[in-house]
Amino acid sequence: MTATDVIQSTRQRLGRVGIYLDTRLGGPLPPATVQREMLARIEELGYGSAWTNEAIGGKDVFAQLGIWLAATERVVVGSGIANMWARPGRTMHGAAAVLADGYPGRFVLGIGTGKADQAAAVGLRYDRPLAQLRSYLDQMEAPPLTIAPPPDAQYPRLLAAVGPKMLALAGERADGVLPAAVPPEQIAAARETLGPDKLLIPMLATVPDTDRQRARDIARTIVGGIIKRAEPQYVRSLGQLGFTEEAVTSLDDGVLDALAVYGDETVIAKRVNDYLDAGADHVVISAPAPDLVAVTDHYARLAPAVLAS
Repeated sequence: MTATDVIQSTRQRLGRVGIYLDTRLGGPLPPATVQREMLARIEELGYGSAWTNEAIGGKDVFAQLGIWLAATERVVVGSGIANMWARPGRTMHGAAAVLADGYPGRFVLGIGTGKADQAAAVGLRYDRPLAQLRSYLDQMEAPPLTIAPPPDAQYPRLLAAVGPKMLALAGERADGVLPAAVPPEQIAAARETLGPDKLLIPMLATVPDTDRQRARDIARTIVGGIIKRAEPQYVRSLGQLGFTEEAVTSLDDGVLDALAVYGDETVIAKRVNDYLDAGADHVVISAPAPDLVAVTDHYARLAPAVLAS
């Protein structure tokens, strides 16, 4: 298969909407038995994908996604994101290729640059992340230094991108982008930059709560955690939409309303459609909850509305 074939096949498998399971919520990683049960529910509900994260010194995202793949038959799983400080580039590719070989067409690799404290935690320095990510991609594509090379298996590779330079790198070296906390207007601009042949999969923070102020308070925590990882980039990108630096750094109500959605199922479904209409191939929704069971319950309530064509 060519890279274009892989991208097109992934589009078809993903469908309209996927979900994000942030298993840090409520404390330690839930037992594998609970994860299997929740992934089976997600697949039965009809969602096209399930994504999770990693940091440094905790769970390994590839091991976790292997559990998810084994527990399901159809749903696509993705790393949102696999942290480049957690492993060398060749190891990143090797792990991704093993999952892609074992479960053809059902794995998507999202890569991100993480944060400075994560780099420091493994004795490295976070400096010029764009150049560092470019070098990391070079490592992923380098010949293996082992007598046990990874499988010759293809998988889509997405970059966590917000600013124009990272979008340009994705257009040059990846199969698409996985932006978070980006309004529909910027999705439209990203599609224009990337062209029609790359995957564009935004992550959308949702709060299924009709009490607007309470929902905003919850959204402020979720979106704040995303923005603080790359605050200068968000200040620049949201500044193009008229938001001041103070509005972005303080997460005022206008910024929150642009980056998250709160309300009932109908309101959330409409915002999902806004992203799809702006050029997204697939939208990954996240919802806050104290544990994995509760967050899956959220997705069950949202499914009839957000999955409707």
